[in-house]
Amino acid sequence: MEKYNTLLYYCYSAIADAELFAADHLKFCKSLNLVGRIIVADEGLNGTVSGTEAACKTYMDTLHADDRFAGIDFKVDEVAEPSFVKMHVRYKSEIVHSGLRDPNIINPQVITGKHLEPKDFLAMKDRDDVVVLDVRSNYEHSLGKFKNAITLDIENFREFPEKINELAKYKDKKILTYCTGGIKCEKASALLLHEGFPEVYQLHGGIIKYGKEAGGEDFEGKCYVFDNRLSVEVNKVNPVVISTCFNCGKQTDKMINCANPECNEHFTQCDECGWVMDGCCSEACMTNPRKRVYDGTGYYVKVPQPVNNSKKLKVQPGDQGT
Repeated sequence: MEKYNTLLYYCYSAIADAELFAADHLKFCKSLNLVGRIIVADEGLNGTVSGTEAACKTYMDTLHADDRFAGIDFKVDEVAEPSFVKMHVRYKSEIVHSGLRDPNIINPQVITGKHLEPKDFLAMKDRDDVVVLDVRSNYEHSLGKFKNAITLDIENFREFPEKINELAKYKDKKILTYCTGGIKCEKASALLLHEGFPEVYQLHGGIIKYGKEAGGEDFEGKCYVFDNRLSVEVNKVNPVVISTCFNCGKQTDKMINCANPECNEHFTQCDECGWVMDGCCSEACMTNPRKRVYDGTGYYVKVPQPVNNSKKLKVQPGDQGT
């Protein structure tokens, strides 16, 4: 039986002619029959790719052989089947959308929070002089977060700078930031330092690496991921479920996208309500003529959709922040 891997990674490293690099990198990925989503920017790479074990090894070896990407810390998951349907490589202004594009103010290649390995994060997180800060969006931390972590009411990471004033009361503490794979923490911790927070740290490799190397201890719930798995288990030590069904309130850790592509809200829904609501968050979405077929997974390949200002989208399927 063929073995498959899913790779999660990022790298802040300057890429000359990044738009041309993106086009060439797409061809390279397709030559390996990989599927996934990669964002290329002048500042680096952010990707999740999936394919056979051999293809993923070739991909990792090739990037590590390039001096620009030699330091990439790939998080590798064994999966039963590829975690995407297609391969996308896109050039964008940032590898994670933050709005913090002035390299004279925020540049993770120059200054960022001190990286903590999972075992060190575990040792520090419960100290009295420490605050653990989740820098992810609402739909992510509602599914799972570290016990006693501070969470922010944000729909997207680009709203993080607006929350700095709310965090000012913690300036006398050591701030331990974390996110899915580490990429958001690079800019979040850099901004905190810029704003005068004296001691800022970040969980190296994020929640995913913490689950692999520290057993996921005290991470409550599941971790949202940006592929068709939608969520993964983290805690093998003391797991609990903290999320509830959006429709009935019953405890569940199943995350789905609304079957109405004009809504596409990310929310938790139990299996029973999933079939009753046909994968939708509301009865209104159930009657939308463009509603996608619900197959029990709640994951859909991105489709073009018309502009609809009547409802604010919480996140687009193409958004990616590891």
